[in-house]
Amino acid sequence: MGEPRGFVKYPKEDFSYRPVEERIKDWKEVVIPLQEEKVKQQGSRCMDCGVPTCHWGCPVDNLIPDWNDLVSRNRWQDALERLLRTNNLPEMTGRICPAPCEVSCVLGLIAPAVSIKLNEYTIIEKGFSEGWIKPEPPKVRTGKKVALVGSGPAGLAAAQQLNRAGHWVTVFEKRDRVGGLLQYGIPDFKLEKRIVERRVKLLSDEGITFKVNSHVGVNVSIEELLRDFDALLLCGGSEKSRDLPIPGRDLKGIYFAMEFLPQQNKRVAGGTVPESESITAKGKKVIVLGGGDTGSDCIGTCHRQGAASVTSFELLPKPPNERALDNPWPEWSRVLRLSSSHKEGGALDYNILTKKFTGENGRVQKLHGIRIDWKKDEKGQFKMAELPGTEFSIDADLVLLALGFVHPVHEGMIQQLGVNLDARGNVTVDQNHMTSKEGVFAAGDMAIGQSLVVRAIKQGRNAARGIDKYLMGETQLP
Repeated sequence: MGEPRGFVKYPKEDFSYRPVEERIKDWKEVVIPLQEEKVKQQGSRCMDCGVPTCHWGCPVDNLIPDWNDLVSRNRWQDALERLLRTNNLPEMTGRICPAPCEVSCVLGLIAPAVSIKLNEYTIIEKGFSEGWIKPEPPKVRTGKKVALVGSGPAGLAAAQQLNRAGHWVTVFEKRDRVGGLLQYGIPDFKLEKRIVERRVKLLSDEGITFKVNSHVGVNVSIEELLRDFDALLLCGGSEKSRDLPIPGRDLKGIYFAMEFLPQQNKRVAGGTVPESESITAKGKKVIVLGGGDTGSDCIGTCHRQGAASVTSFELLPKPPNERALDNPWPEWSRVLRLSSSHKEGGALDYNILTKKFTGENGRVQKLHGIRIDWKKDEKGQFKMAELPGTEFSIDADLVLLALGFVHPVHEGMIQQLGVNLDARGNVTVDQNHMTSKEGVFAAGDMAIGQSLVVRAIKQGRNAARGIDKYLMGETQLP
């Protein structure tokens, strides 16, 4: 490594954040990157471990020690080449990945882990700013055509890999803009859409065709795709939201998070939302149910829309500040993590079970809940128990359900194809990502269920390899 004792010499530094009072007034990204010289120092903190468990933690198998070392030596182009070997969308993961690699960092056993995510972000952004990243269309075309449904992270990664193999790739996106979850799920304050559009333009210049407003199974015929293409890849995501079937759920003012968040992304992009369909937190007392990333995104969006108050309830207990004994390194650490949105204000409470909603004139006015406890039963399974005397109610003008997603939407494309589903309702695939229907493949959340963007990228890459092997009899894709 450039500095064998860099991890001793330099303290950990990472992204900083714009002041809360400034950032909640706009939709720009909240992070402030570190200066390049500082990033080089962070690269030198990598210890050249004999067994770099950051590889184990990284779903896309990033060559992390390699590019950390190259960054520390000021060899940015070489670092970029290593990064792009394994990750098609590092500008996305460098912004929104929870960095399981850092959780698995060996240095993290004795000191703050290496700032891997910061280094990844800096490498790819320097690559774009210096003009090192250029379209690289394939030199030879195979003549094979692949239809790809969905333009989220799995779809974009698979499209680039298949195009590199020389196949003609057409991506069908049901919305009016390309990007899927990256475009319409993640708020701009975490991922500005110019970043997504920059990548989409690059892929277009490499020869990939994108067709928007093309909802396969609705206004695009399945039979047509099966007839006109040599393979079909489903990357439609896990979009069936988990509901809360309790009294009062049908009152107006209660929405799924993914009914709420895409509207604001559309507004920021210059689009309009019809008044009759508009969902906004402005001036309202908002309750967000669910303490994960989607709930956090709702909180940050509500602050920026001017909510009167924002309260977030989580069913599960508050995580500990440090690893528990049954959560050893290098596993993902189940510890308390507060996002930038949580730090912008509002209340957050745990162990809360929502019992019912009440209101007047068909509109929600109150949430009624109770505190709970979690205890292990005789089989060692955690069971929920309500705590008598802890019932409460709280005013609510807007309730957002951020309770996760159960499986892909079955109506339409999946039902028409007739592919097999697993017990959780996801599309089943073999080791090459082929479904039960010949020539039809699936990847990303549609195949594995709700997960991380970085895992979707890996799924897309693996599916591309399986499709290439199916079409050509062999594959050279990594």
